[in-house]
Amino acid sequence: MKQLGSQTWQYTTRPVILGSSAVVGPEEGEGPLTSDFDFIYDSLKMDEKTWEKAERALFEKAAKLALINAAVEEENLEFFVGGDLMNQIISSSFAARQLGVPYLGVFGACSTSMESLAIASMIVDSGGGKYVLAGTSSHNCTVEKQFRYPTEYGSQKPPTAQYTVTGSGCAVVGRNDGSSEGPHVVMATMGRIMDLGLKDPFNMGAAMAPAAADTITAHFRDTGLSPGYYDLIVTGDLASVGLPIAKELLAKEGIPMEQTTFHDCGLLIYDLNKQKFVIAGGSGCGCSATVTYGHILKRMKKGELKRVLVVATGALLSPLSYQQGETIPCVAHAVALEMGGEGA
Repeated sequence: MKQLGSQTWQYTTRPVILGSSAVVGPEEGEGPLTSDFDFIYDSLKMDEKTWEKAERALFEKAAKLALINAAVEEENLEFFVGGDLMNQIISSSFAARQLGVPYLGVFGACSTSMESLAIASMIVDSGGGKYVLAGTSSHNCTVEKQFRYPTEYGSQKPPTAQYTVTGSGCAVVGRNDGSSEGPHVVMATMGRIMDLGLKDPFNMGAAMAPAAADTITAHFRDTGLSPGYYDLIVTGDLASVGLPIAKELLAKEGIPMEQTTFHDCGLLIYDLNKQKFVIAGGSGCGCSATVTYGHILKRMKKGELKRVLVVATGALLSPLSYQQGETIPCVAHAVALEMGGEGA
């Protein structure tokens, strides 16, 4: 691995995503990406007694399916890198208890999907492990209860609010032996904290947009590439409020995003015209994780996409910081995925 510029890693061995999985809840299963998910629960309860246990079951299901899809036996897995939105990242750490392998818990809020993938790829690229699992999860009823209001309250939300995705996405990253077409993990741009003073937990898209724009700008500065190099650049969960802001900020930086397709996972996972309850779109760790490890990787394997930059965004508030009137610091981590070839 070598460093490009000040924020980007280039993986010299181009680790391979051997297999992945996307497991979701009923609302996500009724959205436009239903055929791209590996398993869809028909109930938010998932036969568990609490919402937190349901999220844990979601994570455990995704981890097992990812290993099956990668054709890697559980006893051959060497490391697990994961995180989530719960206090003390209990969904991932309790899921790690089931896997029984060395565990690195990470927290980047909704950017955890790409943070965990970047670290897992670093382990493989450095020769520190052959098979590493990266993953994250979120559950609507756990996250809404912790960061805003319990769903059971039925509180009215403003037009800027987003809907936490119930889903878990996992990927098994392995060494590149030269026989796989991919998807390969080729680069990762790690983001800086951006905080423009927003305090509203019902307006995450606007809070996270500057972080997404900053990381995308850094990626092109560090690599010398242009947006047209990618078939798709997709942000994590800016949704209908944050994505236009990110576009405006990138235009001010002179980044020609019109060269490529620029979209957002929070807008892809739901049909905003039919699923009115999602308001501005999807959010949560499970948003970018399920869209990437389900929809996007399937499109890459079909040959519809060759190069994709996934820019997962995260709002790093806590219930305590919000209650004390703190602003919302945000971060975005980007991972470049590519099929075949040896890159530019």
